[in-house]
Amino acid sequence: MESTIYTLVRGTDWQAAEAAGAYTGSADDRRDGFLHFSTASQVRESAAKHRAGVRDLWLVEVKAAALGAALRWEAASGGSRPGLFPHLYGPLPLDAVQAVTRLPLGADGRHEFPNGIA
Repeated sequence: MESTIYTLVRGTDWQAAEAAGAYTGSADDRRDGFLHFSTASQVRESAAKHRAGVRDLWLVEVKAAALGAALRWEAASGGSRPGLFPHLYGPLPLDAVQAVTRLPLGADGRHEFPNGIA
């Protein structure tokens, strides 16, 4: 599986995570019982599908190996998207985070990702 995974976090949620020392997820994560992550090849589609138009969005890059057994690779709910997605069953410890990058909206209304994201 991938060595680096990504999650998309609203700015206010990330500020709360920094204050608390861990990210416990969005309302969607809490509803589903796990934190949603994507691989580099999945994250653009995830942003378009689940975070379209969100102005204060951050890309959080995480070392998958640092998450241990709490990280599971599973099919998307309802089988709506092909492939396996990383799901974290527990809070994201901030020491597993490699980088946090703001994702501005482009003129086309889609998020602009840094180089290296497929």
